[in-house]
Amino acid sequence: MQERKSLPPAVRRRFQTGRPCLDLVHTGGDGELAAWEIVHDAEDLGRWLSVILAIPDITAEDADLAAFRVLRTALSRSAFGHAAGNPLSAGDIETINHAASEPPLTPHLTANLTTSYPAPTAGAALSTLARDAIDLFTGPLAHRIRVCASENCGLLFVDASRPGRRKWCSMDRCGNLSKVARYRESHDTSA
Repeated sequence: MQERKSLPPAVRRRFQTGRPCLDLVHTGGDGELAAWEIVHDAEDLGRWLSVILAIPDITAEDADLAAFRVLRTALSRSAFGHAAGNPLSAGDIETINHAASEPPLTPHLTANLTTSYPAPTAGAALSTLARDAIDLFTGPLAHRIRVCASENCGLLFVDASRPGRRKWCSMDRCGNLSKVARYRESHDTSA
């Protein structure tokens, strides 16, 4: 299983939202998001679900792709809409609830006191992600779902900072680039 820390930086930052359900949104999508699509087949789906949930060897079949796309679209609309102050649509709520109604991934305790997930499937992983979305949208961090303030980013994240005023998906990238641009503007001597 590929771990997040071994991903190229441009891909790794997609999966720093603070919530697995939002990480799923950043795998691509329809419309403008199609340019960022990384799930093209069942093998890709299993791989990226494994990365998002940090659970090795999640298996996916071609039949799982349709359920994945429907859930990802509902989560995308819901998260971006919620960040903009819009209510979740009844159809998206139904889609999320339907995915969550399937059996989720079930952790097992091993003899060496670690967690394993016997025979993890894409269907169970999608249920787990839908349940994470329900927890996020109904929990104390629901009002902290944000869209990165960088003009050329637009990634979602959960602002878990103490003051709740975080603007960027990543201080290392978008926050730093914004501060550098402001500094250069304020110190521009060519005018």
